Amino acid sequence: MQILGFPDSLAPARRLADALGGDCGAIDVHRFPDGESLVTLPPQLADTVVLFRGLEDANARLVELLLACDGARANGARRIILVAPYLCYMRQDKAFHPGQAVSQRIIGEHLSRWVDDLITVDPHLHRIARLDQALPHCNALATSAAPLLGEFLRGRGGDGVLVGPDEESRQWVEQVALASGLPFVIATKERLGDREVRIALPAYPYRGADAILVDDVISSGKTMAETARQLRAAGAGAVSALCTHALFAPGALEAMAAAGIGEVWSSSAIAHGSNRIDLTPVLAEAVLQASRV
Repeated sequence: MQILGFPDSLAPARRLADALGGDCGAIDVHRFPDGESLVTLPPQLADTVVLFRGLEDANARLVELLLACDGARANGARRIILVAPYLCYMRQDKAFHPGQAVSQRIIGEHLSRWVDDLITVDPHLHRIARLDQALPHCNALATSAAPLLGEFLRGRGGDGVLVGPDEESRQWVEQVALASGLPFVIATKERLGDREVRIALPAYPYRGADAILVDDVISSGKTMAETARQLRAAGAGAVSALCTHALFAPGALEAMAAAGIGEVWSSSAIAHGSNRIDLTPVLAEAVLQASRV
C-alpha cells in the first residue's frame, strides 16, 4: 500500500502514512497560466494506492483528482483508495426547481467510477440513508468525527448544553452528546433565503448556562450566528461552536464573533487554525477496513 498526498494535503497524508506504518509520496501539481493543471505522480506505484485529498474548493480539485486517478491506473495501480475527509456536492440531492442539475447524483456517479474505495468523514446526506446510494460504483465508507468531538469536550471538562441549530444536525449532536456526557437540545430553522435564516430555540433553562453549537459543517456562519443571538437573548453564558468541517466562507468567523460566539473548534477534516481534533486514527482504521474488503 502506498499513500500519496496532493500539495494541499501532504501533511495529513504523512500523518496517515505514519499511522499505517507506510511510506508517503507526493503528487506534484503544476498550474499553467490559463488555469489548467499538470499532475505528476511518482513513477513507481504499488498495486494499491491511497490518494489523500479533501474535496473542498471542489471545482479545481475534482479535475486534478481525475487526472491523478487516471495517471495512477496508467502507471500500474490496480486499486485506488481515495481518502477525502470532506466530500463535495452532497447537499443538492434533488431538483428543488425545474431545470436544476442534481449534483449529488452527477458527481457521485462519476467520482465512484474513478476509484475502487472512497473514505470520507460525516458526509452531508439529507434524503438518503447510506453513502453508497450517492456513490454507486465503489466501496463507499463513511466515518464520523462526532465521537472524537465528544471526547474533546469531555477532556476540556466543564458543564454546558450542546445546541444543534436545526433538525439536520441531530445525528451529529446526539453522538457528540453521548461521548461528552453533556445534555443537548435541537433548534428549528426556517430558511428565508441563501443568506438569511430564522432560528427558534426549544424550551431549556438557558440563563447562565454555557452553550456549545454543534454541526457537521460551518460554511457561511449565518446559521451559527443567528442561533448564538437567540441564545444570548435567552440569557446563555459563553457560546462556542464545534464542527467537523471548517469550511468558513469569507466573513464567516467575523459574523460568528459579532454574534457572541467566542471559541470555535473543528476537526482536522479541513485544515484550519481552529483544528483541535486529529482524525488520523479514524482515517487509518477506515483505510485498513477498506483494504480488507
